[in-house]
Amino acid sequence: MKETTPKFSNKKNINIIIGLSIILFIIFLFIGLRNNTKLITTSEASKLYTQDEIKKLLVDDNYLYFVTEDRRYKIYKNAINKKTLFQKYPIEVIESTNYFMNILYLLIVIFLFIILSKSMKSNKDDNIVQIHKEIDRTDDIAQPKINRAINSTVRFSDVAGINDVKEELEEVIDFLKEPRKYHKLDIKLPRGILLVGPPGIGKTLISKAIAGEAGVPFFYQSGASFVHIYVGMGAKRVTELFESAKKLAPSIIFIDEIDAVGKSRGEFRNDEREATLNQLLTEMDGFNDSSGVIVIGATNKVEVLDEALLRSGRFDRRIHISLPDIKERLKTIELYMKKKPHQINLIDVARMTVGFNSAGLATLVNESAIYAMRDNRQHIELKDFEAVKDKVLLGKKRVTSYSGKERAILANYQSAKALIATWLDINFDKIGIVSTQITKRENQILSKSEIINLVKMYIAGSIITQKIYSEKFTNSQSDIEYAKILVKKVVNEYGMGENFIGTIEEENSIFTKAQEEVELILNKLEEIHSKITKHLLLHENILEEEVRDMLREVF
Repeated sequence: MKETTPKFSNKKNINIIIGLSIILFIIFLFIGLRNNTKLITTSEASKLYTQDEIKKLLVDDNYLYFVTEDRRYKIYKNAINKKTLFQKYPIEVIESTNYFMNILYLLIVIFLFIILSKSMKSNKDDNIVQIHKEIDRTDDIAQPKINRAINSTVRFSDVAGINDVKEELEEVIDFLKEPRKYHKLDIKLPRGILLVGPPGIGKTLISKAIAGEAGVPFFYQSGASFVHIYVGMGAKRVTELFESAKKLAPSIIFIDEIDAVGKSRGEFRNDEREATLNQLLTEMDGFNDSSGVIVIGATNKVEVLDEALLRSGRFDRRIHISLPDIKERLKTIELYMKKKPHQINLIDVARMTVGFNSAGLATLVNESAIYAMRDNRQHIELKDFEAVKDKVLLGKKRVTSYSGKERAILANYQSAKALIATWLDINFDKIGIVSTQITKRENQILSKSEIINLVKMYIAGSIITQKIYSEKFTNSQSDIEYAKILVKKVVNEYGMGENFIGTIEEENSIFTKAQEEVELILNKLEEIHSKITKHLLLHENILEEEVRDMLREVF
């Protein structure tokens, strides 16, 4: 027994010495790798580029790193033309905190070396196990999070049916391409652009197309990814994202579903979400006019966003994207069917897909191709679309669509709104079967008669469908709700009623009088209403000027 104990102890000491030797080797290897980056000149960098030896680019505050198969090189970031390199090679942003992390790694290894040295005296296995646990845990904590930029290959030619949006974004793309041209004239473009529209309309794709057209890095984040259970983590991620975007400027930050982090503060208090929102507001305020970073947000709930997020200097430009009309759906379907053999007049498919968004059309085309393949046919036919339409409508990827009767009801309903709006000089951009785009002016002062005219427009559709079908329909829900809100404000908030303290009777009186006047107008202009309805059934949308032209023909 006396002989075996020393042998066992010696064996453990040898194992510990081997372990310490390995750690020393790791330290020297670590130091060697840190010094393996060679500082090169502009001509040497050009040689690496022309010989196509570069595999990846790394960027930090001061240097641009070229990673080849066998080595890493660095050059001062401002010494070369970065735009050409960024378009050709994948990019990773090295956070400034990485240097501190590297030092932390080294201190941790030294600390572990000291702990292991002391363990030679105690020879306790449980201490060694605990040290290894600490190593594993430290590795998890110390891993830096890198915001990676995407080099978008999407172009506007890949996105169909958004001509109005393209026109509004052309100047933003031009600014990203040639910012100096704008700086010379002291022109300041919006720092933030908000894309507003229903789900599946292609807001993310549009943002990628902007980045692709401009040839700039694209940073994608969802609003929900900023909200963490740990206080301060969301704000930290916002800071890291903006720092990365500034390093690669000009660039685009796209925040999808921004309402997840940008909801109005106070009503349902959430300290972490509010801290994240405050940091986002601070970062947008902190942009220099020449920073070259544009933030694009996307939401389908603009009404829940905090007012501070929408004020001038932040998301002060809003672009509304509605469901595609028949012309836009036709272009989208043509794009999706471009490489698919078919024997179809695609306008027929466009007519049968009222209410489909871009995602719904993509699903419909794909399902039709699958149906044709299952039937052992080499070409897609119209019957394939008819066969799978209900599956798309009622299946997992449900979208909204309308039957022939529903289209007629909506056409009559919306044409009455368009007619009353034009007759009463209510400006609108476009009114269609699936959307109403009233022109809104910020901070406008409205008279009582102007507000009552809006009430008349909102109830016009319900009045005309009651007259034509002797029935009321659920599609009037939101318009009736708007009308009620306006009347309540007239009577109670604005003090425009007969008395300062309003009553329900007075509200009903306003509605009754408005209804009578709308009925008189619609009866007088019945022929024009019928003409607008036919136009909507054929084209699905009508502009204010088109309605005025119809009225000029009669008066």
